[in-house]
Amino acid sequence: MLLIFRPYKVGDFIDAAGRFGCVTEIDMFTTILQTFDNQQIIVPNSKIWGEQIINHLHYEVRGVDMHFGIAYDENIDAARKVIEGVISSHPHILKDPEPLIEVETLNDSLVDFLVRPFCKGVHYFDVLYSVPEQIKKALDENNIEIPFPHRKVIVVNQND
Repeated sequence: MLLIFRPYKVGDFIDAAGRFGCVTEIDMFTTILQTFDNQQIIVPNSKIWGEQIINHLHYEVRGVDMHFGIAYDENIDAARKVIEGVISSHPHILKDPEPLIEVETLNDSLVDFLVRPFCKGVHYFDVLYSVPEQIKKALDENNIEIPFPHRKVIVVNQND
């Protein structure tokens, strides 16, 4: 069925049968993947067909969903400007479609932004793994706090 419907081809990055990698070979009975750490995984096609298959390179342009939180005391508009600056200067992020940078959730200890820039599929992982560090550094440089969870502990002293 995989050879007839062709949900992926050699060179595509796929998630299938609980495995992730670049397709290096497809034959009648197996699909061979190469992982990022240079392992070869031979997956029986019978394990792939009938399960969810994610083809990360099917579409030329992809959105990259990321979440960044700031402290409640911080200015949302200032944080958005910092994030926009990082996104607009990244060499692999496209101007069209326009990136999404919106407050998504008001969590217990932070205001959570959903940031979805778009890039060519071949640059997806570069954007996914480079942008968070760049945004963290830019927020630090602008003294915008990224909070960590806080716990309040009350100790009751009972004298008997």
